[in-house]
Amino acid sequence: MRLLYIAGYLAIPAAFLVHFLAHDKHWEPTTTFFLAALGVVPLAHLMGESTEELSARAGPTWGGLLNATFGNAAELIIGIIALSKGLNGIVKASLTGSILGNLLLVSGCAMVVGGWRRDKQTFSRPAAEANAGLLVVAVAAMLLPAIFHFTAETLHDQHLAEHEHAVSIGTSVILLIVYALGLLFTLKTHAHLFSTPPPSGPEGPQGMQRGWSARKSVLVLLAASAGIGIVAELLVGSAETMAKSLGWNHVFVGVILLAIIGNAAEHSTALMLAHRNDMDTAMTITYQSSVQIALFATPFLVLCSSLFVVLNLHHARHMDLVFTPLEVVAVVLTVMIVIVLLMNGETNWFEGAMLLALYGILGITFFYIPPTGPDDAPQHEAKTEWAPATTPQTSR
Repeated sequence: MRLLYIAGYLAIPAAFLVHFLAHDKHWEPTTTFFLAALGVVPLAHLMGESTEELSARAGPTWGGLLNATFGNAAELIIGIIALSKGLNGIVKASLTGSILGNLLLVSGCAMVVGGWRRDKQTFSRPAAEANAGLLVVAVAAMLLPAIFHFTAETLHDQHLAEHEHAVSIGTSVILLIVYALGLLFTLKTHAHLFSTPPPSGPEGPQGMQRGWSARKSVLVLLAASAGIGIVAELLVGSAETMAKSLGWNHVFVGVILLAIIGNAAEHSTALMLAHRNDMDTAMTITYQSSVQIALFATPFLVLCSSLFVVLNLHHARHMDLVFTPLEVVAVVLTVMIVIVLLMNGETNWFEGAMLLALYGILGITFFYIPPTGPDDAPQHEAKTEWAPATTPQTSR
């Protein structure tokens, strides 16, 4: 992994050099995208390390809150920049991809790596049950707005866009409340159900801590966040052109590529912990990351898009919770198989292979979706886009 991080740091200046010096070359967007993607990996890793250091110093309650807040900061930064460019389709696809990637790709790889030479591995069953309930709520939040859209469209709702926006805003607020209550449940009122003794020896967390001071951890966190913001600007800017030049659809770019990039640091950590037989922590990472994306990052970005429209940012559009049918079905199937396989609190390598098989099938399916437009947005999004009186499109 050290070689990957070194390559990532070297890729950051290389991405900017390629972008500015070879801007008129046909191969530039693809090269810039992959160099910028490689550059995000070590910066996301630094954010994770600094957050872990702050969490260890803040205690379990505030430490858990810090992890919950900054656990998916890279995805949030990428999403905010894409929203500011009006790439709502890519944002929603990357959010879907983060959920699928964590529950299928990361969990599957962790089970295979950790269980290959072991009969089985165990993790906290109460945590699995609580997170499964939260994931079902997240599925409902994706499914119901889509059902509302197609129902209202069938009934020829004259104010479909306005009603979809209201449904998305209301659902987002409820999701954020549920997420906050979930933190209260796991970190405060029922913390004893989720507390596990830290692994002993050099392979435990103490063996991985750097011993940074609080000041250094905060500075590293801020610097890494700023770095990701700069690199993500290049990453998102080249994604649209790259997809067009390669003939790829933007849903595949968001669901597979951007999702893997944003979660790269968490992927490596989960695999390392599973290999060390700390499956409880590995599964906590994958579950919590998915819950954070579904119940925190997604509604947060919906509210951000409304703020951007009010502020009259160029290209900004309202982001709704109406995902494409394939995205909704993919998340529903993923949550179903994860609940069926993991509710007993035990894993083995074959269960991991099944999760990876589903991820591969979904990846192939998303790849062959034909491009539909500059942002691969569903047709309803173009027809139902609306803006309040503060935007230039609405006459006063």
